[in-house]
Amino acid sequence: MIKLNSVKWLVILIILVAGCGYSTGSLLPSKYRTINIEPFKNKVSFAQGHSNTYIPLLEVKARDAIANRFLFDGHLRIGDAQTADLVLKGELTGLERQELRVTENQDVQEFRINIIMDLTLWDPVDQKEVWHEPSFAGEATYFVSGPLAKSESAAVVEALDDLARRAVERTLEDW
Repeated sequence: MIKLNSVKWLVILIILVAGCGYSTGSLLPSKYRTINIEPFKNKVSFAQGHSNTYIPLLEVKARDAIANRFLFDGHLRIGDAQTADLVLKGELTGLERQELRVTENQDVQEFRINIIMDLTLWDPVDQKEVWHEPSFAGEATYFVSGPLAKSESAAVVEALDDLARRAVERTLEDW
């Protein structure tokens, strides 16, 4: 006869060995090993709209941020256009700066930066679109004064990092 205490320890051991089923692996099909990130186009019209923010070469910075995030993640290698298993295409469609907090004197204390892109993941072998997101966005907020203050350029870097993180997650986890 097995003692109740032994059964309890056996159950605990089985649970520990079995784990909870959590995995840090990708759901990406095994046929996809490389990705090519095409140069992005800049379709932002800075002459119209309420945004008075212009950032030179933002489309290049967005592409670099996404490529660096794929390199950091390690599930897909960056490949050339002719041999890559997947191709990420994109257009920068919006750059918005919104006021979030305003003082009684109408001085802005906090802004939100949104970088908006039209992204498409393409499978060149099967000649099909894997996914398409017309309003893919990365965002960051920043204070202009006080102990939490940072520059707008630092917030843009954070928004690009957020955009890159979301693009890589969308690519790897939506299978």
